[in-house]
Amino acid sequence: MNLVLVGRIVGIYALIFGITLTGPILVGVWYREAEVVHFLWPMVGSLAGGAFLWLIGRRRARELSVGDGYLVVTLFWVLLSLLGAWPLMNGFGLSPVDALFESTSGITTTGATVIDGLDSMPRSLLFYRQQLQWFGGMGLIVLGVAVMPMLGIGGMQLYRAEAPGPLKEEKLTPRLTQTARALWLIYFALTLACAAGYWLAGMTPFDAVSHSLSTVSTGGFSTHDASMGHFASPAIEAVAVVFMLLAAINFGVHYLVWLDRNPMQYLRDTEARTFLGFVLAMVALVGLVLYLEGPYDQVHASLRDASFEVVSIVTSTGFGIVDFAHWPDFLPLLLIYISFVGGCGGSTAGGMKVLRVLLMVKQGAQEVRQLIHPHAILPLRLGRRIVDPRLARSVWGFFALYSFAVATLTLLMIHAGLAPLDAFSAVATCLNNLGPGLGEVALTFQSVSDLGKLLGVVAMLLGRLEILTILVILSPAFWRR
Repeated sequence: MNLVLVGRIVGIYALIFGITLTGPILVGVWYREAEVVHFLWPMVGSLAGGAFLWLIGRRRARELSVGDGYLVVTLFWVLLSLLGAWPLMNGFGLSPVDALFESTSGITTTGATVIDGLDSMPRSLLFYRQQLQWFGGMGLIVLGVAVMPMLGIGGMQLYRAEAPGPLKEEKLTPRLTQTARALWLIYFALTLACAAGYWLAGMTPFDAVSHSLSTVSTGGFSTHDASMGHFASPAIEAVAVVFMLLAAINFGVHYLVWLDRNPMQYLRDTEARTFLGFVLAMVALVGLVLYLEGPYDQVHASLRDASFEVVSIVTSTGFGIVDFAHWPDFLPLLLIYISFVGGCGGSTAGGMKVLRVLLMVKQGAQEVRQLIHPHAILPLRLGRRIVDPRLARSVWGFFALYSFAVATLTLLMIHAGLAPLDAFSAVATCLNNLGPGLGEVALTFQSVSDLGKLLGVVAMLLGRLEILTILVILSPAFWRR
């Protein structure tokens, strides 16, 4: 294991983080806010530390092993969460634990918060929170992969460890550099289109840009305490729904649509088609229950709220126009359940990913057929593709670890002082990178104990790195190698 090279790459990411602080500084200068000083020392510290790590490893071997890749990814997210907390302590006056929670929530695109009074806060600080989510959405790892070859450092191991979804070996283009650039071009184009849509729908330019950053990243931070409910605009909600759905679809499918100039690729992709069908079914169910048992006199009103909240939850964005925790019957718990499904693999959404859930359902149905026809050879298929049995086993292994994490963290959250249902929803919202929960954590995590917040940080990192990446480096066998 080449720890010096690992440190060099982490140093490069610290340099990139320091450079990104130019964004909130420019916003503060534009609006003539004194709060820009809160970003200067974090910028200097990140640049200096990053430059030091880069310099001490510049003459080392430039090839990463698979183990190095997992270590770099994990260290990077931990480091970025720590660096991201620095401006939050300076600008918002948060305690170290609160700042770490908010920073980790931003960079993992969770959207849970410990801050209120957003409407009256300086715009430079608000923009910083939104920017954290935007960079975390696709991952600065992929950005680094795009420039690593220019520095003579291979990056495929990083891409395998960071890329969300179970099909980590696949690439959009023959060359990894082209893949990373294609992902970022699509990501940037969606962000620009989303900002334009919000602006045309009635947002101010600042709100439009800020919310586009958290929409396309499926992060959910807002510049207002009431989130999207602040605007009370069907047009703005429609823009949000469209781009939340787009952000939760595999970016590989977006690439194919762009390449073929054919939107029908969305329906040809099994996972995207299943995802959209699942969303429609949940919207219909929630809208119907709201109309029959909720305070809605008209179907279109219940469907409007149902559409926004279902899409926001299943894509793990976490925007809100109403407090779904107070919806009637089983709806609050149902929305927490569907957050475990999440978006598509290869998207910015959280959760277990639709493809994994689809594979588990198909394999379950196959087991039933195998019992009926014990001598039949029944290959597991995903569309026209025969699924490798090793992939199916890995999906069930991931599900077992995910379930174990939920159970263990829920017990620990109860020990940290939350009621059982609140503890379960707190773990679900952090592990699925969602944001809003139920009960005490329906709106913010302010009242949660420091232990509970630290458990939330662990859950957010586990969810962002899909558990396995962290568990690999915690394994004694990994270090014996």
